[in-house]
Amino acid sequence: MGLRKDIWRPAIVPVDAAELWRRGTLDGLPLTWLPPMGSFQFLADPFGLWRDGRLYLFVETYDYRVRVGAIEVLVYAADMSLIDRRPALAEPWHLSYPYVFEGEGETWMLPEAHRSNRLTLYRAARFPDRWEPAHVIALDHVAVDATPLFHDGRWWLFYTSADREADKMSALHVAYADRLAGPWSPHPMNPVRIDVASARPGGTPVVVEGRIVLPVQDCSRTYGGAIRPLTITTLTTTDFAAGVGAPLTPPASASPYVEGLHTLAAAGPVTLVDMKRTELSPHGLFIEARRELGKLVRSLRA
Repeated sequence: MGLRKDIWRPAIVPVDAAELWRRGTLDGLPLTWLPPMGSFQFLADPFGLWRDGRLYLFVETYDYRVRVGAIEVLVYAADMSLIDRRPALAEPWHLSYPYVFEGEGETWMLPEAHRSNRLTLYRAARFPDRWEPAHVIALDHVAVDATPLFHDGRWWLFYTSADREADKMSALHVAYADRLAGPWSPHPMNPVRIDVASARPGGTPVVVEGRIVLPVQDCSRTYGGAIRPLTITTLTTTDFAAGVGAPLTPPASASPYVEGLHTLAAAGPVTLVDMKRTELSPHGLFIEARRELGKLVRSLRA
């Protein structure tokens, strides 16, 4: 428990992800903020798909009173006006990082759910708000922030390991498969990268000037302190090499959300990011104490 709480808020940036990487900064770009949440609540991890001229933007929704994230979808018109918002996916365990993508003739979501001790790929039974478990992806480790990419005729998956708390931030793994259903083969060089400043995936890989750029989190100063471009120079079933670029941080215009940035997701002509501020008050400690007391009372009654 602690007094300080991270409060995230996503925004829509009106340039595509490849152009944003070329710019290397958010300075001077207008931001369309997602709606604010109530006290000790936030939205985070934005990912999006366009359908029929509308942007379907999926996010984690989180309340510190509950501490179990779920997935919502917000629907935006082409002029970035919000026209709908509804729940999309909830499970008994925490969900976040709702990576939505299209492949093999279907629409998929691969949310972060390592507390379930497995990685579940969901298929859209009715886009955008009804999802069904389709495949459990078996890997060498329980995956954190698993990020898929179809490249050179093969599916690739980037993730960190939930084995140890430090590995979640610093140990990048790769796996590959011919089909999303698998079987998935862990890369023989795993972990392919160990670096708290450039290992944990944080958004959509894009191809810039012929090379894959994977957004990765810089957690060297704080969790989700910045996003860096990890440019992959070699990606085969036997070899991996990559170099990391300068951090992308919140612009001053995002104040008070200037203490971190940990998602950068491509969505056609726009890019989705989230930025954080920290909330420091005794009330935050009271919320957690009350929650722990409730858990104790329920266990004694059981």
